[in-house]
Amino acid sequence: MSRSTVPSPAVLRLTGPRAAEDLSWLGWDTPESVELLWALSGAGDPDLALNTLMRVMTALAEERAELDAALRRDPALRVRLFALLGGSTALGDHLAANPHLWKELTGGLPSPEELLRSMLGCVDAVPAEFDVADESETVTDTATADLSSPGTYRARVTGPEAATTLKLTYRTLIMRIAAHDLAGTFEARRGEVPQQPTIPFATVTGLLTSLADAALTASLAVAVAGVYGDDGVDTRLAVLAMGKCGAGELNYISDVDVIFVAEPVTPKATRLAGEFMRIGSKAFFEVDANLRPEGKSGALVRTLDSHIAYYKRWAETWEFQALLKARPMTGAMDLGRDYIEALAPMVWTASQRDSFVDDVQAMRRRVLENVPEAMRVRELKLGTGGLRDVEFAIQLLQLVHGRSDESLRVLSTVDALEALVHGGYVGREDGHQLIEAYEFLRLLEHRLQLHRLRRTHTMPADDDQRNLAWLAATSGFSASGKKTAVDAMQKHLRGIRLLISDLHQRLFYRPLLHTVVNLSVDEITLSPEAAKLQLAALGYRHPARAFEHLTALAAGGSRKAKLQAMLLPTLMTWLSDTADPDAGLLNYRKLSDAAYNRVWFLRMLRDEGVVGQRLMRILGTSPYTSDLIISSPDFVKQLGDGASGPKVMDPAPDQVCKALVASSKRHMDPDRAVSVARSLRRVELARIASADLLDFMPVDQVCMELSLVWDAVLQASLLAEVRWSLDQLGLEEPPARIAIIGMGRLGGAELGYGSDADVMFVCDPVDGVEDTEAVKWATSICDGMRARLSKPSGDPPLEVDLGLRPEGRSGAAVRTIESYERYYREWGEVWEIQALLRATVVAGDEDLGRRFLEMIDRFRYPEEGASASDIREIRRMKARIDDERLPRGADRNTHTKLGRGALTDIEWTAQLLTMMHAHEHEELHNTSTLEVLDVVAEKKIIPAEQVAVLREAWLCATNARNALVLVKGRRTDQLPGPGPALAQVAGAAGWDPEDYQGFLEHYLRLTRKARQVVDEVFWGEAALEP
Repeated sequence: MSRSTVPSPAVLRLTGPRAAEDLSWLGWDTPESVELLWALSGAGDPDLALNTLMRVMTALAEERAELDAALRRDPALRVRLFALLGGSTALGDHLAANPHLWKELTGGLPSPEELLRSMLGCVDAVPAEFDVADESETVTDTATADLSSPGTYRARVTGPEAATTLKLTYRTLIMRIAAHDLAGTFEARRGEVPQQPTIPFATVTGLLTSLADAALTASLAVAVAGVYGDDGVDTRLAVLAMGKCGAGELNYISDVDVIFVAEPVTPKATRLAGEFMRIGSKAFFEVDANLRPEGKSGALVRTLDSHIAYYKRWAETWEFQALLKARPMTGAMDLGRDYIEALAPMVWTASQRDSFVDDVQAMRRRVLENVPEAMRVRELKLGTGGLRDVEFAIQLLQLVHGRSDESLRVLSTVDALEALVHGGYVGREDGHQLIEAYEFLRLLEHRLQLHRLRRTHTMPADDDQRNLAWLAATSGFSASGKKTAVDAMQKHLRGIRLLISDLHQRLFYRPLLHTVVNLSVDEITLSPEAAKLQLAALGYRHPARAFEHLTALAAGGSRKAKLQAMLLPTLMTWLSDTADPDAGLLNYRKLSDAAYNRVWFLRMLRDEGVVGQRLMRILGTSPYTSDLIISSPDFVKQLGDGASGPKVMDPAPDQVCKALVASSKRHMDPDRAVSVARSLRRVELARIASADLLDFMPVDQVCMELSLVWDAVLQASLLAEVRWSLDQLGLEEPPARIAIIGMGRLGGAELGYGSDADVMFVCDPVDGVEDTEAVKWATSICDGMRARLSKPSGDPPLEVDLGLRPEGRSGAAVRTIESYERYYREWGEVWEIQALLRATVVAGDEDLGRRFLEMIDRFRYPEEGASASDIREIRRMKARIDDERLPRGADRNTHTKLGRGALTDIEWTAQLLTMMHAHEHEELHNTSTLEVLDVVAEKKIIPAEQVAVLREAWLCATNARNALVLVKGRRTDQLPGPGPALAQVAGAAGWDPEDYQGFLEHYLRLTRKARQVVDEVFWGEAALEP
């Protein structure tokens, strides 16, 4: 028995239960039909193609033999039909409902003239007659008797019959275009099907645009008949296409954006425009006039002068960007051309508007914000690395350089990118790769839309293997070896998205650097003046200075300069995401100078991309941290990743502090010892601030580690001062033991970047030394320490504040334990006892410090709890602070320390609760605000929900206060108003700088809630009963 040469349904990728029966009914289960079978198996969805073919053949009845013979005779028809039936459910349904239309697939692609004649012919259109008041006889319309050009026609087929024939004709013409398009990406199996020509992207989109023009010209003809009947048209109505239709790059399914201009604007002119939109939207696609002046609330139809007046006075940047794509479509074409000519000068000077860059970036951000996070990878149009990214970037370059270079004033995205390449604004290879990437994404978009003729830009989900396989097949991908067609498509798509994610480097920054180093590479010829324009458009507020920095970094023939020229496009791309790219570029120049002799520096930026990315984020966000890194360039090595994650998170804080103290011990000279401590502190501050800015370290850990650094500096400084004193005095042993007691935020381990160290000094004479001698010696140590630490230097200041000691600034700098005990027992005021709640040992003799804390415990944690009079005094003091301490001109809503619901409110509330309940709960014997709040929640002293509000607001206010120092470089508590300064603070606080308004609203919301809790807990009578 010989083996059959007819492939089985399974081999043909047919899975339907009736597949074999259907092939037998068609008469295709024979050796003579093998070519038909292999062609069928190459369809995007062979089952869909076979099922739809059965419907077509059944509907043809006796005439099906003609189609069967044509398919056997004409391989091109075979491919077009199977590609169409397997690629589009909707167009397959159209053919099944109108089976005689299969003959439309035997010819070539329709021309634009054929499309226009077909659409106008189906409604029996003729040129319209006009009766326009006071019109010059020289005004004519472009409509012709042979229906060969757009213009104003009158249809002689109207009403429901017109609606039906318009829809049928349009769908048939779409079918013809789609059949050729799908055939071009048809993958033949077993080589049994001849390859069909691939239809270029520009041809497909051009024909779809021509079809939309033709369809809407026919809509206008039907509208003219409906509004005017046999009367003359009393206006000249121009219809301008916008968006993708205006640019000549339309999708299969897309809204068509239009603008109307009329001379004169009569009541019937507005009716005509409305009827035109209604007919077009019902028969073809959504016709949208929302891009008109004032949008939905504006007049539907305006005169040319009215349009000009609006754009001169009121138009926003996005409206000029939209006009880049404006094109006369139909109706009064001469009036449409007048419109374009009148508005062009305004379009090409839009880039000079003060708000231009901010407006363009805000538009892109709003588009992305409207896409759910989970969908951004699947979104071809609006997602990250999608079509809109390419279109926005190219439009930005057109607006920037098109003012002086008219060759860039083209409509379509691809034409614009080619013009930018030809003009030397973008590298040839980069430009052509982006064109290929853009056209591939548009191909996928077209295939997705053809499936059901629905407007979509969303890829199938990863687990939707059937639709992914269909998309891969209809897009021209095939299996190879162990890789499926879906694998091949997804790999290619990943590469395309990566290419587009590199978009800003390719379009903006590489050309800038080629200009700086005066390279003729890739035929980029951006002049210095054009480069500065481009820098301004990219958000640089001082483009001339930025260009100077680039020149200083990359000009010249040295190896370093060449490496900088290679690195800077990438680095500038990262800088552009920061709040202040100008400062970032300047800081990078300073750092490059500081690291000039370090051969590893540029090599590390080249080889470890994450180092450069993190460094640029820091340099463009925080002047405070930038200065620290510029002073210690070797710190850059810590910005890389180690075996366990980011290196900035590797060091254990206690080990770092021990190293700081140990390093300073090597020097007898206290100035030298303090200098070493400063140097190590500088690197440690850089590490903590970098980890903070890069979102590696939560704010409470930031405060803890900053406090530990201060502890170590105090310990190192104290030991150095004692060593020097003993050497100078010729003593073997110190005459007294000294302990440093941390107060305030230092005691609570809650220091910020700009915080002073609030401390008290306590001493204890050794045997044989009088108290007065011990105190005198300890005071000299204290004064020497403070003087040395406060000496001016390039580092953040080291101020040691004794303001919380007994008797304040007029009191003794150092006391013995007995002296402290006597003072607090006899004269201690409530505020001084309250201050002791945060006292802890931070440096010096630990045993002495422990004895001091045991002594003050009976004052700060009395056995009977706080008295009613103490509580009243606390409230009175807080009221006075609220009234008197807020600086003149400060905004109480946004002052991070003394403002409404800010740090002071929350900390005083936590301290009051401690004073009231510490005698009941020993866990409240704690100096940390956050840990006290945790105990308050655990012991249910106040509801856990209220504690959560206070905790979140404290973290938010502390983060904001730290961000202020990172940006300003000095301690400040007042958030700036909306604008660039607030954007910098938002960036340093971990927010997108462009979303500074969101940062501010978040802060206001949390502190407002916190103030409500403070009002109830701190000020409420019930809550204050001891």
